[in-house]
Amino acid sequence: MGTGRSGRDTQVTFLIYKTLIENRMSTLDPNVGLYGRQKGKRLGVFQKTLMEQKLPQLIYDVNTPADLKKVFGETCTEYFLEIGFGGGEHLAALAKANPRVGFIGCEPFENGVAKLVKAIEEFSLKNVRIYQGSATNVIAQLPDQALSRVYLLYPDPWPKRRHRKRRFVSDEKLTDLARVLKTEGELRFATDIDDYAGWTLARVARSTCFSWLPLNSSDWTVPWFDWTQTRYERKAISENRKPAYFKFIRI
Repeated sequence: MGTGRSGRDTQVTFLIYKTLIENRMSTLDPNVGLYGRQKGKRLGVFQKTLMEQKLPQLIYDVNTPADLKKVFGETCTEYFLEIGFGGGEHLAALAKANPRVGFIGCEPFENGVAKLVKAIEEFSLKNVRIYQGSATNVIAQLPDQALSRVYLLYPDPWPKRRHRKRRFVSDEKLTDLARVLKTEGELRFATDIDDYAGWTLARVARSTCFSWLPLNSSDWTVPWFDWTQTRYERKAISENRKPAYFKFIRI
């Protein structure tokens, strides 16, 4: 990374961006519906520089009316959303393999955002935008039937009974996702927690917006053909937890 005037100009741009976001927080809270920490270990110098210089160009703005053609340009013909992309391995691999799809990734955890920014720079990805905050804000801002696919991969299971209301999957959230998905669009959900799988299936079963029609057990025990394994999934498998993969269709 170069230094000097151009570097200082970029840093000033980043500081202006941060100020604008802070000023908007009185009307739009990026942490709505989020629990727990949003920072891990301190970013390294290289990561911090990437965040300062590259993240402002990748930000998905929820404070203006959504115009995805304007955001991604004419190259992209459909749009996917990933809710809680973690370290970004899955999203980056998909974006690299599908340059005509515009990807919106939501992740509040700073270290995960830094990893995705690094992958975007490494693979020269032009079709990814990042919202560092709650996906609830993005979903609320998107127009009807804007998305072809939504990914929700290994969300926090909140295993304690008193915390289950914090789970992302709820009747209300399914209704919200149905609004932004096109007819026959897909909600792809993965978890390694049996209770969360059952919780989700129960809510999909009573939803009038989604269907799940498995033909055999491989429909939920085998990952999708374009699947990229994440670090979290490798850890889950090493600890003898079996992942389940569900594809719910918007009806």
